[in-house]
Amino acid sequence: MSATSCDYCANYVYDEESESYYCDVNLDEDEYYRFISTEYKECPYYRNGDEYIVVRHQL
Repeated sequence: MSATSCDYCANYVYDEESESYYCDVNLDEDEYYRFISTEYKECPYYRNGDEYIVVRHQL
């Protein structure tokens, strides 16, 4: 499993029209190539979609 999982990213959104998930970040051609060439292991746009992470940390 890769270090970054799109399944847990806040930028990975569901489109009801196509009934599929997609990355909501607009990448230019160079950024997209760089992202693909790292085999999705180091996404600079990864944002944890867990909004309760801060609360759990405080407990």
